[in-house]
Amino acid sequence: MNTAHNTIRTPLLTEAATAEFLSVSIRTVQAWRLRGGGPLYVKLGKSVRYRPADLEQWVEQNLTANTSAEVGAGLSPK
Repeated sequence: MNTAHNTIRTPLLTEAATAEFLSVSIRTVQAWRLRGGGPLYVKLGKSVRYRPADLEQWVEQNLTANTSAEVGAGLSPK
């Protein structure tokens, strides 16, 4: 049996689902995509989708310990 065809894939999230997942507005998600700095996304024709694993990784990369820490610096002291 070929397991490559039998794997369960995580569904892609819409902008609205992504905004809800991150607790921000859809406009914020759109602005991140336009200006950069937001999570990775997939463009399927005119549709924009997000992979949950990319959202989780993006959140992890943007952990900060305090307001003086650089974005994406993680919890490491400067």
